[in-house]
Amino acid sequence: MRSRMLLLGAAALLSSPWLPGSALAAEQPGTISKPLTAQAPPALTLEQAVALAYAHNPALRVAEQGMAIADGARTQAALLPNPALSVLREGAQRTNRTQTIQITQPLELGGKRAARIAVAEQDHALAAGEWQIKAAALRADVTAAYLAAVTAQQRAGLAQSAVELAHQASAAATRRVAAGKISPLDETRAQVAASTARLEMAQAQADLAGAKRRLAALWGGQVPVEQTLSEPAADGVVLPPLETLLAQLDHAPQIQQARAQITRGEAQVQFERAQRLPDAAVTFGSKRDQATGSTQAVAGLSIGLPLFNRNQGNVLSALRRVEQAASQLEADRLALAEAVSDAWQRAQVAQTCIDAMRTDMLPAAQRALDAAVTGFELGKFNFLDVLDAQRTLSQARARYLDALSERYRATADLQRLAALPEKRNTR
Repeated sequence: MRSRMLLLGAAALLSSPWLPGSALAAEQPGTISKPLTAQAPPALTLEQAVALAYAHNPALRVAEQGMAIADGARTQAALLPNPALSVLREGAQRTNRTQTIQITQPLELGGKRAARIAVAEQDHALAAGEWQIKAAALRADVTAAYLAAVTAQQRAGLAQSAVELAHQASAAATRRVAAGKISPLDETRAQVAASTARLEMAQAQADLAGAKRRLAALWGGQVPVEQTLSEPAADGVVLPPLETLLAQLDHAPQIQQARAQITRGEAQVQFERAQRLPDAAVTFGSKRDQATGSTQAVAGLSIGLPLFNRNQGNVLSALRRVEQAASQLEADRLALAEAVSDAWQRAQVAQTCIDAMRTDMLPAAQRALDAAVTGFELGKFNFLDVLDAQRTLSQARARYLDALSERYRATADLQRLAALPEKRNTR
C-alpha cells in the first residue's frame, strides 16, 4: 500500500502546473507546486525585459544617434551663406595708391534654401523611421528570446519533476523486488530511467542558462539573467484575421520607411532642380584714393551664366532614384505580405496543436499514467508499462512546449512585421 501511495504521489508531481495557463493543471486537485523562498527576487516580466533593452541596447542607441546627426544636418541646412570681406590695395606709391574695402553677400536663388531644408527634414524623418524599425525589431527579438527562455524554464521544471518521479518510482521498485513481487529487471529499468531523467534535467538546466544568457545579451548583459521569468498567458496576443493584417500593412514600419524614402527622393529632385539656377552675389564697399583722400562707393552684382552646366545630370539621377524607391516599395510590400502570411499560418497551426493537446492528448496521457500505476499495484501491468506511460506523458508535454514555443515565435514575427497590437486573449 505504501509503494502505491508513493507512485501515485510521484504521478501527481509530474502533473504539477508548470505550463502557463494550462487548464489541465488547474483541474488536477492536490497537485504539488514549486515552493517559493522568502528571499527569492521578484520574477522578471516581459515588459521589464523590453524596457531594459530599450535603455541599453547598443544597436538602438546607434539609431538614436542617427536621429541626432540628422537633427544637426537639419539645423545646418537652414543657415544662410556667410558674407565675405575683402580688402584690395592698388599701387605701391602713396601718391597713386588706392584701397578698396568691400563685403560680398551670396544670394541663393531658385528656392535652394527651402529645397535644402526639405531634404534635411526628410533625412530626419528617415532616421526616425529607422529608429522605429529597429525598436520594433528589438521588441520582437526580446519577446522571442524571453519566451524561449520561459519555454526552457518550463522544460527545466518538467525535467525536475521527472527526476523526482523517477527516484520515487525506483525506490518503489526496489521495495517490491525485496518483497519478491516483481523481477529485479524492473528495478534495473527503474534505475536506468532515473539516470536518464537526471541527464535530461542537466541538459534542460544548461539550455535554460543559455536562453537566459541570450536574453541578457539584448541589453548588453554579460551573464545570464538570475531572476526567474514571469510566465505569460499561453494564448499570447489575439491574432486578427489574416485579411485584416494584410490590409494594415501600409502602417507597418518597413512600408512607412519605404514611403519616406520616396518622399525624400522627391525632395531631392526639387533640390537638384533648384540648383539649375546659378546663385547671385551682391557687393557693397568703398574705394579710397590715398593721394587725394577722396572716397567712392562701390556696388556690384554678379551672377553665373548657365550655358553648359544646368545640373541636368543630377536632376535625371534624382528622378531615377524616385522611380527606384517606388519599385522598392512594391517589392517590400510583396515580401512583407508573404512573411506576414507565413507567420500568421504558423501561429494558427501552433494554436490548433495547443488546443488539441490541452483538451485531448495531455488528459489522455495523464489518465494512461494513472491507470498504469493502479494496474501495476494490482499486478495487472508490469513496471515497463508504468515507464512507457511516464514516457508518453513526458513526450506529450514536450510536444506541448514545442507548439507553445512556435506560437511565441510566430507572434513575435508578426509583432516585428505588422506592428501587431499588444491586446491579450482573455479566454
